[in-house]
Amino acid sequence: MGQRQREPYMTASDRNAKASCLTICTILIFSTFVFAHGNEQHVLGTVAKIDGASIIVKTTTGELKTVMIVTDTKFVKGASPAAQQDLKVGDRVVIHAKPEGGMLHATEVKIGDGMKGPSHQH
Repeated sequence: MGQRQREPYMTASDRNAKASCLTICTILIFSTFVFAHGNEQHVLGTVAKIDGASIIVKTTTGELKTVMIVTDTKFVKGASPAAQQDLKVGDRVVIHAKPEGGMLHATEVKIGDGMKGPSHQH
């Protein structure tokens, strides 16, 4: 009778490589949704400082980004319209901004709603 063939098995190293590949693919897929809004840039993070003309955000990578507030900047909290006064230091935000003259001008500021954080959808 024939010999029984050994079935291939995954080592811990194989499982880690597969998990890493899956993670990278997922990040690439979601990054296309986050950054796919024409020439707008997205700033995701926590508000570090606010003044009448700008918002400084500590991004998810730890970088500080300044975004200018313009007259037609929209503010949203959860699913409801909001105002600049609703924004506080420490709030999580997603800011849609257009680069103009070497600066970022906010078109929309999405303020996190409690523990959920802001939605990345439009």
